[in-house]
Amino acid sequence: MAEPVFRGLYALPPGVDFAHEFVAGFLDRMKGQPPEAMARVTIYANASRTLSELKCGFDRRGPLLLPRLLPVTNLDTPALLGQPTSAPLARRLQLARLVARLLDARRDLAAGHSIAFLARSLATLMHEMQTEGLTPEALEGIDTGDHARHWQNALAFLRIAARFHLDGPPVDRPARQRLAAETLVQDWAQGINLPPGPVIVAGSTGSHGATRLFMEAVAALPEGAVILPGFDFDQPLPVWESLERGAEDHPQSRFAPLVRALGRPARWTDTPPPVPDRNRLLSLALRPAPVTDQWIAEGPRLPDLIAPTQGLTLIEADQPGSEAEVIALILRDAAEREARATLIAADGNLIRRVNAALDRWHLRPDEGAGQPLSLTAHGLFLRQIAALFGQALAIDRLLILLKHPMTVTGSPLLALNDARRLARDLELHLRRNGPAFPDGDCLRTWATRGDPARKIWAEWLADLLDRITPLARDRAPRPLPDRLHDLIALAESWAAGPGGSAAASKLWEDKAGTLLRTTIDHLAEHAAEGPSLGPTEFCSLLLDEMRQQSVRIEGGAHHLIHIRGPREARIVGEGTVILSGLNEGGWPQPLAPDPWLSRQMRAAAGLPLPETLIGLAAHDFQQVMGLDQVVLTRARRDAEAETIPSRWLNRLTNLMTGLPERNGPQALAAMRARGNAWLARAAALSRPPVAVRPAARPSPIPPVPPFRELPVTDVSLLIRDPYAVYAKRVLGLRPLPSLRPEPDASLRGQTLHAIVEALVASKPAPDTPPAVLKARFLRLTAEILLRDVPWPAARAFWAARMEKIADRLVADELARLAQGRPVVVEKRGRVALSGMDFVLTARPDRIDLLHDGSVMIYDYKSGKPPSDKQIATFDKQLILEAAMVRRGGFDALGPADVAGISYIQLGGEGETHPRSYSPQLEAENWDGFLRLVAAYLGGEIGFTAMRAPEQTSYAGDYDHLARYGEWSLADAPRVERVGDHG
Repeated sequence: MAEPVFRGLYALPPGVDFAHEFVAGFLDRMKGQPPEAMARVTIYANASRTLSELKCGFDRRGPLLLPRLLPVTNLDTPALLGQPTSAPLARRLQLARLVARLLDARRDLAAGHSIAFLARSLATLMHEMQTEGLTPEALEGIDTGDHARHWQNALAFLRIAARFHLDGPPVDRPARQRLAAETLVQDWAQGINLPPGPVIVAGSTGSHGATRLFMEAVAALPEGAVILPGFDFDQPLPVWESLERGAEDHPQSRFAPLVRALGRPARWTDTPPPVPDRNRLLSLALRPAPVTDQWIAEGPRLPDLIAPTQGLTLIEADQPGSEAEVIALILRDAAEREARATLIAADGNLIRRVNAALDRWHLRPDEGAGQPLSLTAHGLFLRQIAALFGQALAIDRLLILLKHPMTVTGSPLLALNDARRLARDLELHLRRNGPAFPDGDCLRTWATRGDPARKIWAEWLADLLDRITPLARDRAPRPLPDRLHDLIALAESWAAGPGGSAAASKLWEDKAGTLLRTTIDHLAEHAAEGPSLGPTEFCSLLLDEMRQQSVRIEGGAHHLIHIRGPREARIVGEGTVILSGLNEGGWPQPLAPDPWLSRQMRAAAGLPLPETLIGLAAHDFQQVMGLDQVVLTRARRDAEAETIPSRWLNRLTNLMTGLPERNGPQALAAMRARGNAWLARAAALSRPPVAVRPAARPSPIPPVPPFRELPVTDVSLLIRDPYAVYAKRVLGLRPLPSLRPEPDASLRGQTLHAIVEALVASKPAPDTPPAVLKARFLRLTAEILLRDVPWPAARAFWAARMEKIADRLVADELARLAQGRPVVVEKRGRVALSGMDFVLTARPDRIDLLHDGSVMIYDYKSGKPPSDKQIATFDKQLILEAAMVRRGGFDALGPADVAGISYIQLGGEGETHPRSYSPQLEAENWDGFLRLVAAYLGGEIGFTAMRAPEQTSYAGDYDHLARYGEWSLADAPRVERVGDHG
């Protein structure tokens, strides 16, 4: 019986289901063969996903003896069996050591944290050379005379690295693949070690030199065949000839060498593509730039474009969030209709947005690529632990770890719920009281008050922080094995919890935990090959390794909606397909910069040009565009600016626009109309069912009296923003301090006040030598800054500020001491308002009793002191403190006359700024204050939001509560009584 006919080059057009059509064509050629003939056939597929689809295709045909299915990236020969192959990670770490030495010698080349990136890019370049069959000698012939010195230096290093990496055993996997392909080609050409049965290469584009060499050899076998995916049968011969001269970014460019060597392929099956005329349209639209003039000649010969584009939908959303929402809606619609839908996305951020939108309906798509290990809960936990090295532990990073689902999951002494409750309690304490960088001692102090669980948990955490402190201070490079040991030990202790163990925790559980353990163990196995790394470089290396691993979560995914990467586009079959992110920089993605070889240098060495990756992406695009139902999506704007449509989409729309005689503009308008309909549906989901009216400017009148006490520092707030006083004093609301304390103006004011108060508390005598007092002032400055300001840069800046004003401040202080002595320093005073059941309180910075029995009131200002006009209008603090002094509001003074009020500026030149004062002015302000308080206490006026703001350039503490932004300052307030007025 005749053998099956498998010989030469075949192809399938864009749009056909490659796996289905391959199996159909294969079985058609196997008709009449005995069952065992199937088992003699060996099929090499381009990827594991293609192998899976082929197996499913055979399974759907019923019981069969299957052919051998192997990946084309795993070639081998008898001569190579038993030869050792180097571990890619070990090679990469060896290259990282070389790169680290380079950066040590030339610190101007790149930052230290670039070691992992540079090592991986260098390893990729070495692999490319091996795949293309290039030796280190290929680099010797590159002429760098016209290149910048940077490229000359990079090439000099590259020549050294290539000798180290490419010469001698053990061989890398790419080198082994190339060697196997070359050996098979030589043996088969001589009739040696011929395969025992037919050999087929299916689904590969021949993008790698070794693979292309093997494909040419298979096609030349008596029983060998190569089946190309997505071959453009509509492309004329002159275009193929132009591809041989360049145009690497063209979708068919990788087929050009095969066509030249083996001739134009035959069709593997007679099944036409779903929309043949659309394939013609795409073929013309994607012609290489040198022959784009063929649009004019061939465009009018295209059929009417209405029918071929009937299955195309073009969605142009306003921004990426809207794009994700409409994609999720299309996927949901497919799931409801029991239809298949696949999203093709290159942008990880867009994929995450789509998943978040689908979660609204509790839908989880089947993600072929899975989730990067670095973004799983386990991976994020380990990255957070690694980030503890080399930098002080701030509150926010501590709480991120304490609230992480991996933390305290192996403790027999403490329930997980108790650990989470204690973390929340500690958060409130640290927000309100600090310190900005917690340590073990502050945890032990906090634990003295609380239940037994708090003591157990806090002691465990304090011990951990004691271990972290030396690691946080150590920024010097350390051997990679030591870094990994510290990382694993700390992570396991954090996950174990009080008295627990890592084995009982969730750290290494589930698929993500198992993969993380494998990744870390693999890294530890080869860590000795790597360089010594600082904390930042180590974190970059760890992230780089975790990004290469993906976790695919089994179960729970909807069987009809899928998310695939661009590389998997060629095996997408039936249903609706969504091509997303069609903007320049999205798809195609921007080319990664090659730090080692310029474009001209790559060409001189015989390496593929960077545009080759664009060509492969274009082929994926053309393949999917041939399907029946295709949705094209893009966002007109991203977070920064307007976007540019993808070059492929741009070519398609431009060609259609220029073919009015083929109804191109009308077809394009119909595509956009279908997209706008989807956008309208997605927008309707986010639109509230009833119209929401913006809030009015609030002016509440609470039950009287709204409050019985007010500090003098809040009087200006009562004048300018009464609603803030209402929220603070009536509702009892306080802003929650930030999780990330910063050396802001508030802390600066508190710290500088503390410095001057400490100087006054030291009780200098009026005759103290200025030099002695200045030295004391600067010593106190250094001590308090070191105690209260844990940010070195802020300490240095504020110390310089104090040093600048020291002479002036000391001179003025001695002058003040010559006139009197401080009597009230940060001591509370109070005055009850007769007939109002109301108390005004104050805590002045300083009140000096002068020799004549009168007093001088001072206030320290780290910023600009208020002017007389501001005092007359709203800044009533000192003038009201003067009124309190005259009414005996301070026990240390009793009733006293006021000589004046002044501001001591703790900035600028350190001047003292006296302000206008007289008993008459004081009486006028006191009377005005009484009237103001009476109006509010009596419920005569409402607490209007932002009644008279001085500035609106920054947000107030209660603006969001007042819903400022829904109303403007020009709006009249809405006065309303709130609460129980009896």
